[in-house]
Amino acid sequence: MRLVRQLLSSGTLVATGMIGMNVAVYGFTLAGARLLDVSDLGALTALLAVLLVGTVVSLALQASSARRLAVAGGDTSVVVGGVARVAVVLAVLTGLGVGLVTLALTPALRLDSVWPALMCGAALVPLTLMGAQMGIAQGSERWGMLTVVYLTGGLGRLVGGVGALLVDPSVTAAMTGVALGAWLPLLAAGSLLRGGSTGRTDHRPFLRETLLAAQALLAYFVLSNLDAIVARTILEREDSGLYAAGVILAKAALFFPQFISVVVYPALARATTTRARWVAVGLVAGLGALATLATALLPRLALVLVGGDRYEAVADRLWLFALAGSCLAVVHLLVFDALARHAHGISLPVWAAVAVILVVAYGTGVGLNGLVVTVAVVAAALATFLLLAPSRTSTPAPVQQ
Repeated sequence: MRLVRQLLSSGTLVATGMIGMNVAVYGFTLAGARLLDVSDLGALTALLAVLLVGTVVSLALQASSARRLAVAGGDTSVVVGGVARVAVVLAVLTGLGVGLVTLALTPALRLDSVWPALMCGAALVPLTLMGAQMGIAQGSERWGMLTVVYLTGGLGRLVGGVGALLVDPSVTAAMTGVALGAWLPLLAAGSLLRGGSTGRTDHRPFLRETLLAAQALLAYFVLSNLDAIVARTILEREDSGLYAAGVILAKAALFFPQFISVVVYPALARATTTRARWVAVGLVAGLGALATLATALLPRLALVLVGGDRYEAVADRLWLFALAGSCLAVVHLLVFDALARHAHGISLPVWAAVAVILVVAYGTGVGLNGLVVTVAVVAAALATFLLLAPSRTSTPAPVQQ
């Protein structure tokens, strides 16, 4: 009961920030759907999927720093200082690495220029630092500051991305605006990264934990964004654009319940039973069921949310995208539950799910319907396995200074 009350109180504040961020991000995506032609929307969606996969390092920083602060006792300033120093190094390396990888993917994504690919890498420098900010606020349960980071993250995407599209409705302009807007959280809440001197502190344990978390999150984000990239490569350009419109709704169903994962994470890190896990899964699954049912009953309203009548051909199938996103939301919670328990082996079944989707997509020649159904079925099966498979529950791992 205490956990439920905490979710209702702190969760309301965090949900406000996350919803505000997601509404702002959705506003940018909707602007892209209305200002770009259908083919360019497919390209932008694929690039945003690459960008989202690249944020695994940011989310790994958030997860590992939040866990360490949640179980740390006494003065945490040294922990914060260590997080900040590691974050700067990882931000630069991530930006360079993803920029080069996306550059190599330019022909496969059928981009007209290399600049959108380079902007993916540029955006990941501030986005990685933002992960450290969120982890510090989350682990110390400073929900107000966490809400500020979320809101400014979304506002930066909306103002930067839409402003750039209004100046020049192109994929290059959109990604340039995203990269510039990503610096806003650092300007608004940079004080979160100010910690005490770490002296000769060995940061390798924290770096190792972050990299292990990144490995698990990479598997999850490949799983949750793979279909947008696959659709761009196997479907006709028009169908790729229709699928991209459906992905907008899938992302809404995926992102909406994530405030539950954020608020319950410190409790999961300290927990010695699975009660918190079951409560959180029930809440996320319930919200997903409501989202899917609402989409099935009100497809015309859902169509408005993904770009309007231009995408009417996919209207009666939007509930499938809501279902796929809802199943992936449960997987998201269970992945973070594993990270809170140091169960980094969770990446193996997630990678297996990725392999199944690739085999089905490229081996059977599925169309638009087949691809989204495959994602929904595989995500549901994976969530069931992760929830019911025996898991090791241990006492919280101590922080190594």
